[in-house]
Amino acid sequence: MNKSKIEIFTAGCPLCNSVVGMVKELASEWSYELIIYDLVKQYENKECKTRVELYNVKRLPSVVVDGKLLACCTNQDITSQDLITAGIGKNVIL
Repeated sequence: MNKSKIEIFTAGCPLCNSVVGMVKELASEWSYELIIYDLVKQYENKECKTRVELYNVKRLPSVVVDGKLLACCTNQDITSQDLITAGIGKNVIL
């Protein structure tokens, strides 16, 4: 029986570490192969960089199960229009 593969992309921050802990708690070791990529420490690693590009990781933490980025982890790139819509770059009078 092949193990399912879980890949977690993290920045090693408390929020990311919380997700890592949750995944470890829910996924029993005998059912899943767990790989954690810390982008702060490993981003220059060719495999890590390739995986980020392959899955189109845009936010951290992100979780990939059997090659599929979870829907809760998807996000589009932040555009200048997003920032302008949020009020950044506008003169705001208080």
